[in-house]
Amino acid sequence: MAKKVAPPPRASSGVTVSARMVVIAVVAVLAVWFILMNTASVRIHLWGSVVSAPLWLVLLVMLGAGMLLGWALRRYRGRG
Repeated sequence: MAKKVAPPPRASSGVTVSARMVVIAVVAVLAVWFILMNTASVRIHLWGSVVSAPLWLVLLVMLGAGMLLGWALRRYRGRG
């Protein structure tokens, strides 16, 4: 009787995508879409001075500030 041999496992050439990466990608796409939909000019009051800028730029700066703050807090919590 011949012994059956299982075929060798196929090497996967694709990239494994985690649920976290999918969530990050969806949030990034939604953030970019939201920024692109809000193009009006806004006035920002900064400690007595008034600055006028496109809303998309303000949203992009705030997104970057939030990401930077999240990164810094994550590093800080990791040390303690």
